[in-house]
Amino acid sequence: MTITDKSHLPSRHTTEGPARAPHRSYYYAMGISEEEIKQPWVGVATCWNEAAPCNIALNRQAQSVKMGVKSAQGTPREFTTITVTDGIAMGHEGMRSSLASREAIADTVELTMRGHCYDALVGLAGCDKSLPGMMMAMVRLNTPSVFIYGGSILPGRLDGKDVTVQDVFEAVGQHQAGNYSDEQLAVLERVACPSAGACGGQFTANTMACVSEAIGLALPNSSGAPAPYESRDAYGEASGVAVMNLIEKNIRARDIVTRKSMENAARIVACTGGSTNAGLHLPAIAHEAGIDFDLDDVCDIFRDTPYFVDLKPGGQYVAKDLYEAGGVPVVMNELRKAGLIHEDCITATGNTIGEDLDLITRKADGRVIFPVENPITPTGGVVGLKGNLAPDGAIVKVAGIPTQHQRFVGPARVFESEEEAFEAVKARTYEEGEVLVIRNEGPAGGPGMREMLATTAALSGQGMGKKVALITDGRFSGATRGFCVGHVGPESAHGGPIGMLQNGDVITIDAVKGELSVDLSDEELANRKAAWSGPKETIYASGALWKYAQLVGSAKLGACTHPGAKEEKHVYMDL
Repeated sequence: MTITDKSHLPSRHTTEGPARAPHRSYYYAMGISEEEIKQPWVGVATCWNEAAPCNIALNRQAQSVKMGVKSAQGTPREFTTITVTDGIAMGHEGMRSSLASREAIADTVELTMRGHCYDALVGLAGCDKSLPGMMMAMVRLNTPSVFIYGGSILPGRLDGKDVTVQDVFEAVGQHQAGNYSDEQLAVLERVACPSAGACGGQFTANTMACVSEAIGLALPNSSGAPAPYESRDAYGEASGVAVMNLIEKNIRARDIVTRKSMENAARIVACTGGSTNAGLHLPAIAHEAGIDFDLDDVCDIFRDTPYFVDLKPGGQYVAKDLYEAGGVPVVMNELRKAGLIHEDCITATGNTIGEDLDLITRKADGRVIFPVENPITPTGGVVGLKGNLAPDGAIVKVAGIPTQHQRFVGPARVFESEEEAFEAVKARTYEEGEVLVIRNEGPAGGPGMREMLATTAALSGQGMGKKVALITDGRFSGATRGFCVGHVGPESAHGGPIGMLQNGDVITIDAVKGELSVDLSDEELANRKAAWSGPKETIYASGALWKYAQLVGSAKLGACTHPGAKEEKHVYMDL
């Protein structure tokens, strides 16, 4: 395809006319030809870094995207943004940077695109927050956009079984309980993560990778192949060609990301037993498009979607197994059979999802992907909760938890931080039957809404994952299992009821009824609120996390830091 008329494309501001001679001189300095200057310019954004295996292959993969753009007569320009990798940030102060990095990724991609007037965006991401961050930038800019996942890590093998980083976190708990030796831990940590790629279970990265296909921003099945597979290059090249097709047809990110496609995305999370973090990221993506789609809306979809894909942490298999069983398209075809997909949504192919799915011939294998009419459980693997302890809602992953174990009533044991809770778990200074409460870990109060994998994995490793429950205004890793409720809102720092709890208060968690409540009268809660001394002071009085804490909104609405598309006075593509 040849697109020579740039009168409606942003790159005209840097490439066209005599006034732009200085700009063109910069391009000639980089070896760009006159013909390339006249073509549409495509930003190829990656989250490449040397922080973790999730991102280490992205720079190589970006080269195939650029080849695709060039083959379709576009001019690709590669740039990078940051990532904070949760597996390495987990369990210490570094985790406060994780959720804030999602906003930084969206912001820096936006600023790069705006500053250089690129006409379209192909975004490659590998780690948990980089996937929603990149998709948020696409929708915020409303450029023709294609997302591509960097791919999952291969599973490790130990004693004839697949192992993942989840097993290493849980082995730490077994080690603390005296059931796992130093030598065993040393062997496991060396074999659990054998390649490049993001965590292999249906944790946050793979959950959001599935979302990228279901929402329509990624090409069908592009999220499936593991990172080390050089067959991923074909998806990269195809994504580069696809974005040029979207420019030609003027199909923009908000033409793809609609209320209906948000519902499709929530379906894929529910039926795969995906990460509770999707309850944070889907509203944030919707916010960038000016769509009302908050935690309540996400949970409504979860409630009436069957869970039929057997993936870790609740199930048995990893992303590689899902790919070999046919990937997201086969899962979406099962949802379509049950009438649970909006087929008229446009995708990055330029076709509708229905048209894309008509090309899929593979069926559910009955092992990784169950037929939708014979699901693992009739409702989604993730459930929303509400009650006097969570007026703004909360979220819990129940994939792998039998229905009869989805209700828990017990006395509160209150901790003022994750560290305090982790020390108590390590020292076993808690009792079976208790509800562990970790507060002051919300988006503003943390700041940063940390994940609690170290604490929950230690509980599982001690064999106590089913004998206690845990609630927090923070988050849980997609690798968390057990009865763990996150996103309790309003958060403690905003005066939510979780901040008023005392040791011994009787808490009810009922995932079947969707309830999270405390056995206190409205009057007693009001009295405690009146006597409340205010938010706990943090050590972050300057810098990026201080700024984040000032701006961040509620978890229910996606923990966003700006007013969103509803308040915008222009669209970047139309400037």
